[in-house]
Amino acid sequence: MCMDQSEGKSAVVLLSGGLDSATVLAIARRKGYRCHAVSFDYGQRHRFELVSAKRVAEAAGVETHRIIRIDLSAAVGLGGSALTDDIPVPKDRPNDGGIPTTYVPARNAIFLSMALARAEVAGARDIFIGVNAIDYSGYPDCRPEFIEAFQTLANQATAASAQNGQDFTIHAPLINMSKGQIVSLGIELGVDYSLTHSCYDPDENGLACGHCDSCRLRLAGFREAGIEDPIMYQHTRKPDQQ
Repeated sequence: MCMDQSEGKSAVVLLSGGLDSATVLAIARRKGYRCHAVSFDYGQRHRFELVSAKRVAEAAGVETHRIIRIDLSAAVGLGGSALTDDIPVPKDRPNDGGIPTTYVPARNAIFLSMALARAEVAGARDIFIGVNAIDYSGYPDCRPEFIEAFQTLANQATAASAQNGQDFTIHAPLINMSKGQIVSLGIELGVDYSLTHSCYDPDENGLACGHCDSCRLRLAGFREAGIEDPIMYQHTRKPDQQ
């Protein structure tokens, strides 16, 4: 049997606890990587996602799972983002192509920088991230150009690359997939989406609102895939069923 060339190698996987990152973790595991999951407590209002990240990491049997604390609200300041400041999360907004208030300035650049540091220490040369350039909310740090630029930066900024010639690869396997395609792939890979959490504005019990951009993209993805979303929402019936 032909073995995947990644078999036994280590990789760092950014794990938010959402649908995309859980799928990316499953992809890395299927490829044979020994996965080190990294999540971030950055002062986000939807901190419940970290509970889901722990559940997903445990179910996947990762080598390690670290939750790194970064206070982005202090760095960004007041008015920086609806996810870190006292700004209402937009609900049922039209898809006008604009960048929404849930954009957190430089978030993925910061997260990838931390993942890069973790990878260098862990001896990993592969980093997986669940960014998507098709079904997304207009964030500029979810585009292929950003991923390519960061990979170039990574291979100029580390001792592993500069001294040892060990280049890093940033994997974004979902970047050109629709949400429906992602859900279908995850089901094929055995992802338990009941463990995941996507909502930007959950209630005190962690129930999803069903109306923020992230919830709407998630629901549309399950609808496209012809699969029932297994998580609970704040209303008994899911918004797309009303």
